[in-house]
Parts: sequence; C-alpha cells; structure tokens
Amino acid sequence: QVQLVESGGGSVQAGDSLRLSCTASGRTFSNYAMGWFRQAPGKEREFVAGLNRSGSSTISADSVKGRFTISRDGAKSTVYLQIDNLKPEDTAVYYCAARSAPYSSTDRGQYNYWGQGTQVTVSS
Repeated sequence: QVQLVESGGGSVQAGDSLRLSCTASGRTFSNYAMGWFRQAPGKEREFVAGLNRSGSSTISADSVKGRFTISRDGAKSTVYLQIDNLKPEDTAVYYCAARSAPYSSTDRGQYNYWGQGTQVTVSS
C-alpha cells in the first residue's frame, strides 16, 4: 500500500501561483511513476501532468503547458505541482496518483493509488 497526502491548495486570485505537494508513505517512492489530476465540479477527473520514476521525463496536458510544472524529490518522497499564472478555469480539486510502472500515464485507470485531493479555487 502507498498512502498519498496532498497539500498546498487554497483560494487565490487570477495570476497568482501555488505549489501543491504530495507526500508518499508506505512503499518505496522510487518504484512509482507519479501523476497529477484535477476534477472540477460537474466534470470528469482529468490528467494534468505526469513524471516518470527517476524524474527525468515529464508529460503534461496541452491546456496547462507553460504554466504547470511537475517535479519530485526522492529524499522527501514528495511530488510537486507548481502552478503559475492561475486562471479561474483552474478551479478544481487536485489529486496526486501513483502508478506501479516506470512511466506515468494520462489514463487515470492506470494508477494504483490516489490521495484525498486538495482544493484550488481561483477568483477573477
């Protein structure tokens, strides 16, 4: 089992930045590729960004490229999502997920473990 705990969400203004954190425990962090997803009210959960086991390769959704950056710190068993120039349409609950595979995936069904989510609310 892997336990994932997200933090760093909040209520911000458009144009602000946030850094979300997701700390893992229970299993060897380096065995898992990681991903961030988000779910807005009334919408399906969507992929935002992913990172391979070593942190050398990332993927991100077209809608967030240039504003969202995913990274990981193996020593802290933590994956981060840096969000810059926030927009009202970024309002959602953000979830991190772990996949027992070398690379991340855009398919939420490919992930084995999920955190409880952290709310991000952006006002204009």
